[in-house]
Amino acid sequence: MHIISLPYSTNTGVAFAALADLPCPVWLDSGQPGARGGRFDILSADPINNLTLTADDPAPFEALDDLLCELAPQEVDQQLPFCGGAIGYAGYELGSSGNYLPPDTRKTPLPAGRFGLYTWALIVDHQLQASHLVFHPACTDIQKRDLEARFRALDWRQPPRCSEAFQLRSPFRHEFEADNYQQKIRRILEYIQAGDIYQANFTQRFSASFEGNPLSAYLALREVAAGPFSAFLSLPEGQILSLSPERFILADGTFLQTEPIKGTAPRSEDPARDTALAQALTASRKDRAENLMIVDLLRNDFGKVCRRGTVRVPTLFELQSFANVHHLVSTITGQIPEDFGFADVLAATFPGGSITGAPKRRAMEVIRELELSPRGVYCGSIGYISSCGRADSNIAIRTLTASNGTIHCAAGGGIVADSDPAAEHRECLHKVRLLLETLEKRFS
Repeated sequence: MHIISLPYSTNTGVAFAALADLPCPVWLDSGQPGARGGRFDILSADPINNLTLTADDPAPFEALDDLLCELAPQEVDQQLPFCGGAIGYAGYELGSSGNYLPPDTRKTPLPAGRFGLYTWALIVDHQLQASHLVFHPACTDIQKRDLEARFRALDWRQPPRCSEAFQLRSPFRHEFEADNYQQKIRRILEYIQAGDIYQANFTQRFSASFEGNPLSAYLALREVAAGPFSAFLSLPEGQILSLSPERFILADGTFLQTEPIKGTAPRSEDPARDTALAQALTASRKDRAENLMIVDLLRNDFGKVCRRGTVRVPTLFELQSFANVHHLVSTITGQIPEDFGFADVLAATFPGGSITGAPKRRAMEVIRELELSPRGVYCGSIGYISSCGRADSNIAIRTLTASNGTIHCAAGGGIVADSDPAAEHRECLHKVRLLLETLEKRFS
């Protein structure tokens, strides 16, 4: 390994803009330096190989294992999360085969999954306030010299700029009118009352036409709604703009951790009202029950791969507050056998239970029946798998995709027995409001 120290700055958007001319630049963005879970920014570009996954593959994550085998394993300082490896995303539909469902091959704006094999990264550690260029031995000397020159030439005081403007050519269109959305919720309640499911996460999409570079849109969104598991990926097929607050799975050697979000309340500009909303969420029996159902589901998912007796729940119903909503977050941990890899974990647990419902397989069937569109990247996962044995990934909520002149966003919520259809529709709009309003006000 070759590691070069660089000046520390929270202005990582400037560093990412310096990579814009390289193939497939990626930015795993902690979004909120100092926030829980938001320690590292990881930036890279110009992968030495790429893997595209399809929804009809019966074992899609085996190919990800094959991709990772192209880089020799490395041992590095414990403070560095990534030392070369795979960065990319797995779309929601890749979870069909692992849950014994027929493949969902409906067309999505981006491929069902895509990972690049990256041999270097700029890692910005907001906890230690340190920045490092990390090069895997597979990285060429020419690349090393070029990248070091790019980053040493940066003026970290300048705001990040995008060379091409971004503009919406239409307002966002809602996939459902309020009445139609509530009708779908009532159908889910019928399934719950019949004993088919305990919970289902129902979502809808919002779409608008655009022109220009979506990086400008991402930079604007992260100013108002950055989450600790945000990301911007620029791929040949389009761009992914994720402002996710939710971790899917963190892996460090044999240790696993997942942090599902279930339970949401809107924020208020009035401090007293905002505190009252947070307290009401913390005390809500409905939201705590909804959260607990998903904790049980994820304990079961971890039980498929973790050593017996190692699955634990150290935290239940922790209140976490973000720009537009409060959430309840729980934490589940476990230990996998030494001969298991992260691809094995993904195969057993994907997609995340917080965006399916319980029991997972039947909830996914209900989702496919009632939602009008495939989810694609939304409700899938974005993250990295390092050759040093670490991995981290988000649940791709608060996530937009941009391709072929259309930008898509989506939102939804978990439906349980005492859900109110009108309230669920309002919650869906609360979750997406800040994203859509920011883009419509700034770029229309």
